Amino acid sequence: MPEEGIDWLSRSELMTYEEMLRICSLLVKMGVEKIRITGGEPFVRKDIMKFLTALSKIEGLQQITITTNGVLTAPIVPELKKLGIKSVNLSLDTLDRNRFFSIAKRDELPKVLETLEQLLLHDIDVKINAVVMDGKNTQDILPLVELTKELPVSVRFIEEMPFNGGDSHYAKLQWNYIRILETIKEKYPDIQKIPDSLYSTSYNYHIPNHKGNVGIIAAYTRTFCGTCNRIRITPLGMLKTCLYDDGVLNIKELVRNNFNDEAIASHLINAIQHRAKTGWEAEKLRKEKAPVHESMATIGG
Repeated sequence: MPEEGIDWLSRSELMTYEEMLRICSLLVKMGVEKIRITGGEPFVRKDIMKFLTALSKIEGLQQITITTNGVLTAPIVPELKKLGIKSVNLSLDTLDRNRFFSIAKRDELPKVLETLEQLLLHDIDVKINAVVMDGKNTQDILPLVELTKELPVSVRFIEEMPFNGGDSHYAKLQWNYIRILETIKEKYPDIQKIPDSLYSTSYNYHIPNHKGNVGIIAAYTRTFCGTCNRIRITPLGMLKTCLYDDGVLNIKELVRNNFNDEAIASHLINAIQHRAKTGWEAEKLRKEKAPVHESMATIGG
């Protein structure tokens, strides 16, 4: 969370659940098989479980996954299991309570660890996402890797993006995926590269005799752009075909102007077919030429 907080939006500016369900249904008809609910934080939104229940009933949707900070999630893990949620990404940048408070501006680490425990107890696959931030949590890399020894989790280290709120731009990334891997290799020299799944954004590794795996996501270096098949729709209804663009289509506007499904699908196809080839190109094509400054707290996981 940025030090200065974020600007909260009025409810009328956000897509309603009905609007989101319509778009999700349309996208599934168009061939989308997996939908991830992220945020901000999904579980701060009222009636989110009713939305997830309705989403789970869309015919043809094969997988629903969730990204959460874990603060409010533990009590509803049994409900998620009943809905068929098989995989959850848990944002966790540190295992140190003081550093957690410094990064999140909230003393909620025990609740996040309780969520991790509940997810594993209910046999839900867990990917732990940790953004590696110079001067903030680099000392947590090895303790987080250590989790994979006894827990069947994938701990994924993410390069910090050049924005992430405020004026945190830098001329050169201090902790890129190579340096992160070298740090892990110093402690675990026998770490082994394992095959990456199709369209994976992470380079994946396994340490012998560990139950879980380690992944590294080159979010700033952007070496996976050629295989990325992800699109994102923000709570404001903006389609992002890359995290680095500033929105390429206002879907909410189409819906509220009574465009039919065929017309909306046509706009979606056109936007996706003209997506930037890489994150570097997407950044150059931004309508706002000022440096990217959105916080990941608002863009989502």
